[in-house]
Amino acid sequence: MPDIEVLLFDVGGVLLTNAWDRDSRVLACEEFALDRDDFEERHDLVATDFETGKLTLDDYLQRTVFYQPRDFTPGEFFEFMKEQSNQLDDSLALVAGLAASGRYQMATLNNESRELNDYRIETFGLRDHFSVFFSSCYLGVRKPAEEIYRKALDITQCRPERCVFVDDRQLNLECAVLLGVHAILFDGVDGLRLKLAQLGVAV
Repeated sequence: MPDIEVLLFDVGGVLLTNAWDRDSRVLACEEFALDRDDFEERHDLVATDFETGKLTLDDYLQRTVFYQPRDFTPGEFFEFMKEQSNQLDDSLALVAGLAASGRYQMATLNNESRELNDYRIETFGLRDHFSVFFSSCYLGVRKPAEEIYRKALDITQCRPERCVFVDDRQLNLECAVLLGVHAILFDGVDGLRLKLAQLGVAV
């Protein structure tokens, strides 16, 4: 088995809680008394542009929430969005150890809007563990499109068989496997540690 050189980690659901998923949006509708069906329809129409950097946070909020007068501000709404993020302590402890070993190039590969992505990187100290962030908002393409995995391999100059990708969604892993990347479905830190060890990754 070739030596592993690059470790790619999804963020939401693996290192942190999801940032702005359906559950978070349901909570927002309850907190701010928004019509859930209307909000979800508007979100679905702009979500791809939002997560691939074509739509700013201000534009997203204008199209989904502030298309009519509200008794709260965009700033207050964004603060609520940020509050949905929490770290997964065991996962971060594991990646901290992997990063400290100096044996691997550590990178994230995730779908996220720019403002939330920047907030999460800064707030949870992800730059302490990762040197590269392959985020949809920076690359202009989302998982599970093959292009985002190709970009990660090209930029790291890593052969697929020397790369491991960890994600909590099977479809995202399947598309990586088609390129020859080793894939691990995240179902908890204990399982992740075992699966990494089976690939020869020192944990």
